[in-house]
Amino acid sequence: MNITIVGARAIGSHLAQLLSKNNHSISLMDDDESCLESLSKDLDVMMVHGSANSVKDLKLAGAQNADLFIAVTPHESENTNACILAKALGAKKTVAKVDSYEYMEDEIGDFFRKIGIDRLIYPEMLAAEDICNGLKMSWVRQRWDVYGSSLVMLSIKLRDACTILNKPLKEICGPDDPYHVVAIKRQGETIIPGGDDSLELYDLAYFMTTKNYIPYMRKIVGKEDYVDVKNIIFMGGGGTAVRALLNIPEYMNAKVIEQDEDRCEYLADILPTDVTIIHGDGRDLDLLQEEGIRNTQAFVALTGSTETNILACLTAKRLGVRKTVAAVENTDYISMAESLDIGTLINKKTIAASNIYQMMLDADVNNVRFLMTANADVVEITAHENSKVTKNKIYELGLPKGITLGGLVRNNEGMLISGSTQIQAGDVVMAFCHDVDIKRLEKFFN
Repeated sequence: MNITIVGARAIGSHLAQLLSKNNHSISLMDDDESCLESLSKDLDVMMVHGSANSVKDLKLAGAQNADLFIAVTPHESENTNACILAKALGAKKTVAKVDSYEYMEDEIGDFFRKIGIDRLIYPEMLAAEDICNGLKMSWVRQRWDVYGSSLVMLSIKLRDACTILNKPLKEICGPDDPYHVVAIKRQGETIIPGGDDSLELYDLAYFMTTKNYIPYMRKIVGKEDYVDVKNIIFMGGGGTAVRALLNIPEYMNAKVIEQDEDRCEYLADILPTDVTIIHGDGRDLDLLQEEGIRNTQAFVALTGSTETNILACLTAKRLGVRKTVAAVENTDYISMAESLDIGTLINKKTIAASNIYQMMLDADVNNVRFLMTANADVVEITAHENSKVTKNKIYELGLPKGITLGGLVRNNEGMLISGSTQIQAGDVVMAFCHDVDIKRLEKFFN
């Protein structure tokens, strides 16, 4: 596949790194030559120094032959304009990163498709969705719902109160049990477990279950004493915080601590009146105490500084907050944040990259999400008529190492998958892929 990426900053460089491993022909263009030079040491892609607004430069980057043209510069207008020009030149699919929420409305999306932009990506909105899903349950690190919660994946840190530790999985989650363990993160390593593996203290375990069994999951992992999130403090009032605050459940009470006075005034104009806006530094212990940090169940740090977010979450934990969320834009800090038990980690570039990657897949893929903490992809994929996956039971398919199928949705009803499961055409399957190209999974579903 021929791929042209315009914008070599956070999202563009991450995409180029991700896609270059899969033998695609990639060109990466940016107007900052020094940015390209620093990336050229690590990336085996064609570097093009040029402008997103130049037809000549776009041609040099191969836009006219692109199967997928991706514009992810820091400037929304550059991205949309580049996609319009690339489509006119002959690009088959185009995707643009935008910063305006109004562009995500369905009727406006139709307008953009008519002028040559097939897909719009708004990273702040995607990150906010992850944050809101995680805040709904204080005892999980991450939650992902499929088909209106017909199927649910929960990422849970296992503590002393967990009742299913140190037992072979074949004894605690067999075909008749209401959950499966699809992956385990242990001391920096991701494990796709078999029946003889067991869960250990401090593992980060990924469970597949159905919505009605969530209370049961909470009980067996020993999290019943975790108070549900009602009071939240956000540190940083940027775009991600705004989108999250506009979408949190009505029963939650939120406060925002923002250092920039002008930004505080802006937040007061656009956020609901029941959101308290505080001008100050979220790392100020006296301020946190004054604003009721000890009666707060969740602390969300979304400033532009990864280090600040990590330190603020550590402070909140020491003051008794159980649920912490940190924006970690510098991926070099992810391992450190995990070792410090920060909680939920949010990285906009990996979320956006997963969303864009979905456009490259040939099978009927409904959603792709990269899980930073597990270094793995979770994929919602639909089985086609006469596809390989429908011809044999799961244990007979010979799935590649690193792929596990956790559950499926059939006729809007979620069910777990075991070795004897027979997948049918039309089933929506949730697959977990660690250290394996999703294209290998596709072959079973086409």
